[in-house]
Amino acid sequence: MSSHALTQRPTDAVRPPRPLRPRRHVTATVLVVLALVGLNVADHVLHWDTLWLGPLGAVGLLAFARWTGLTWAQLGLSRRTHAAGARWGLGVVGVVGLVYLVGVLLPATRTAFLDVRYHLPPAGALLTAFVVIPLGTVLLEEVAFRSVLWGLLSRHARVGWVLVGSSVLFGLWHVLPALGSAGNAAVGAAVSGLGALAPVAVTAGTVLFTAAGGLVAGELRRRSGSLLASVGMHWATNALGVLFGVLAWRLAA
Repeated sequence: MSSHALTQRPTDAVRPPRPLRPRRHVTATVLVVLALVGLNVADHVLHWDTLWLGPLGAVGLLAFARWTGLTWAQLGLSRRTHAAGARWGLGVVGVVGLVYLVGVLLPATRTAFLDVRYHLPPAGALLTAFVVIPLGTVLLEEVAFRSVLWGLLSRHARVGWVLVGSSVLFGLWHVLPALGSAGNAAVGAAVSGLGALAPVAVTAGTVLFTAAGGLVAGELRRRSGSLLASVGMHWATNALGVLFGVLAWRLAA
């Protein structure tokens, strides 16, 4: 046996495994997008209970992401970034709460909080804000768009494009929910003169607004490296809207 062969074999034995091919990365991303389409239809067309659909979908997406090789850090769930994520998240909760308080106290903007879906007694509002929204909305959407899709898209593109791509998909995710926006008094009044075009205007406005929110949430996730930062923003914008909506209905009575 030659000395050349003897020196080559140890090198071959410790050679690291080849990374996944780019085509497999693209396939994994497409599969996640298709899964999200199915979850969206199940929620808004079939009306499955989101209190189990959301957590189950989030666990399934995380399991798939880990199977494809994404690390907890790539998913924004590393323990090393929890503290930074919590600081950013709590800070956003405080800012959103202050903005909502001003909005409810000013008569000119109070109607934006008069959503008939959340004309609830205090106990119902608390249940919605601290159970239904976190489990039925925030958990799945944050895991899907700022964790799993973020990590998958990062394999193909720079962080700026990841931010834009995940935000656009987040906006499109809200096409079906936009059909329920007619219950908001401010939305209904804003499009009342458009006639048959009102649903189109509501849908387009919802997609643009939520995509913009996705940009902010994604930037929080990028700066902190943690999903907790965007979770804080997402919970605050949704759940505090319900709680301040109770106050708005009382003030409007």
